[in-house]
Amino acid sequence: MFKTIIEPFRIKSVEPIRMTTPAEREKKVKDAGYNVFLLRSEDVIIDLLTDSGTGAMSSEQWAAMMRGDESYAGSPSFYRFETAVRNLTGFQHIIPTHQGRAAERILFSVMCKEGDVVPNNTHFDTTRANVEARGAIALDLPSVASKSRESAPFKGNMDIDGLRRAFKEYGPDRIPLVMVTVTNNSGGGQPVSMANVRDIAEVCREHNTPLYIDACRIAENAYFIKLREPGFANKPVCDIVHEMCDLADGCTMSAKKDAIVNIGGFLATRNDDVAKAEKDLLILTEGFPTYGGLAGRDLEAIAQGLVEGCDEDYLHYRLTSTRYLGEHLTAAGVPIITPPGGHAIYIDAASFAPHLSALQLPGIAVCVALYVLGGLRSVEIGTVMFGRRDPKTGEEYPGPRELVRLAIPRRVYTQSHIDYVIEVVTEVYRRNRDLPAYRIVEQALALRHFTARFEPTAAE
Repeated sequence: MFKTIIEPFRIKSVEPIRMTTPAEREKKVKDAGYNVFLLRSEDVIIDLLTDSGTGAMSSEQWAAMMRGDESYAGSPSFYRFETAVRNLTGFQHIIPTHQGRAAERILFSVMCKEGDVVPNNTHFDTTRANVEARGAIALDLPSVASKSRESAPFKGNMDIDGLRRAFKEYGPDRIPLVMVTVTNNSGGGQPVSMANVRDIAEVCREHNTPLYIDACRIAENAYFIKLREPGFANKPVCDIVHEMCDLADGCTMSAKKDAIVNIGGFLATRNDDVAKAEKDLLILTEGFPTYGGLAGRDLEAIAQGLVEGCDEDYLHYRLTSTRYLGEHLTAAGVPIITPPGGHAIYIDAASFAPHLSALQLPGIAVCVALYVLGGLRSVEIGTVMFGRRDPKTGEEYPGPRELVRLAIPRRVYTQSHIDYVIEVVTEVYRRNRDLPAYRIVEQALALRHFTARFEPTAAE
């Protein structure tokens, strides 16, 4: 009935934002090697670098943390956490980890060997890095719709024909598991349909291959299914999550997303032997299986956050406010991936700065300009994150797409903050032809986007 988006919560505590000037920010980003990851957060006005661990916890989560039991083994906090995860997902073995990438490292260490192939709708950065650290191949199989500029309800889907071809080309013996990321982060935060997961599961069953879900945004994905997929309109989100997990053999989750906590994650499986191997490795690198690198208070916060993350009033606000940002940017002519995803808006940096080639790093140019002009911190998802450098020749190869992600922390910013973001992005786009090219001057061998340093160069 009403157009105004209201946050389904009241604000009890506030944190000041330090206002800076463009001149100050220009110096700070230069000192940071033009990499916004290397900025101090206190020098950022609106921080949209990530939605991972940056959300605001509720009063109920803070209250639950006071109940945290810090026993090394057998803490009641673990059993409350285990019950919450098991009730939501249905998986038998629940293994806590300090965050999602730790779950990925353990999973791929146990499941993969050199020369293996792991298909995914699209691997995100840490997932890909952990697959490749085992000497395996991270194979992306995005849907045909994902490459289209036209809107579609489930652009995050996996290409089923491509999955069948992968099994035919590599053989089941080289594919130890298949993974599906929901929502598809690298693919613009786009959701995956239940029908697509069913099709993936069917192909996996044909080849006796386990299916795992990267479930860090599974609640948001489930709400998209409720809104867009026939037959789900009257199903609760938690039931949709459970139904999707019923199709899989296990999952990884960074609880820093849909469980709305600042740290934590887990690994889940139905396989007794796999669980034993994973727990053995967990003890070696993370901690005892009833805490897994987390304090008891963190386990309590996750247990409560999983309930709140599936609340449909919250999810309606979450997806509607993200859509609000996307629709206003589109109305201003800013090129973004459509329809808007659940946790972020993805600017098409190649179209935003058409005078820059992929190897001139248009995503970095956009990120720097957004920070200098308006104090916004975003993240490049393009050649720096997913491109390749030949280790012998040093030659650079571009990534599959040039994007800039504006990831919205949960329960942190109000509509007026988002209105400010719209103004800043629109003004940078108005000046887009002024954006310089950038080049890499320093980089790590893996996950280089976190620590690389850049310098501006003249655009050709």
